[in-house]
Amino acid sequence: MFRVDPYEPIGTLKPFGRDIWTVDGPVIGMKWLWTELPFPTRMTVVRLSNGDLWVHSPVALSGGLKAELAELGPVRHLVAPNKIHYWWVGEWRIACPDACAFAAPRVEEKAAPHGISFDRELGDAPEEAWAGEIDQVLVPGRFMTEAVFFHRASATLILADLIENFELSRVHGAFGRFLMRLGGVVHPHGSMPKDLRATFHGHKDDVKRAVETMISWQPERIVLSHGRCYEKNAAGELRRAFRWAGVS
Repeated sequence: MFRVDPYEPIGTLKPFGRDIWTVDGPVIGMKWLWTELPFPTRMTVVRLSNGDLWVHSPVALSGGLKAELAELGPVRHLVAPNKIHYWWVGEWRIACPDACAFAAPRVEEKAAPHGISFDRELGDAPEEAWAGEIDQVLVPGRFMTEAVFFHRASATLILADLIENFELSRVHGAFGRFLMRLGGVVHPHGSMPKDLRATFHGHKDDVKRAVETMISWQPERIVLSHGRCYEKNAAGELRRAFRWAGVS
């Protein structure tokens, strides 16, 4: 087992642009073959024009974070963008009983055995609650479908696992650094992990169409759930990271 440093401080709001914040969470272990891989976690918070908060890929909820959010506005929308990023939605639903929970396709079948439920399944069209402020598109694959979002006011694209971008300076242990290089997820050349990419090979045309939609939104920056975010040249990073799907 190796160690990956979290993006300290964790559990607190960090401004990322106009009406958008990130919150870095704890490092979690993800089962992979015979071992567990450490992943730093990150969620994104958007304040809509009516003051409601939209929360993407919730991380562990502390009392301090809940108080910070209360100063911004009420949490109304909880988003699980794929079947890996749902784990803390249950505790957020308890803490924010007025929030509506949204999930990408096939998330509920994974979450239900853990007692986590959702109100609506996401599609390619934005939900009425955030239409005109946050665009979205589905990226379907054999293992999972990820819902991708674009916050117009800050020109920020919000991804979960479609690109991972680990900084080797934060990875402790030669084995860990070897795995990151092998997976093709090393900053600044982050990409979809090669094992996950294999599950999208039968859907390359779908991936290409979705990424071309993302590029058409003209994003300036990209929030990632795992690793260092891209704060400039977002369209160029998308073209590079999805060259394997025929994006140019």
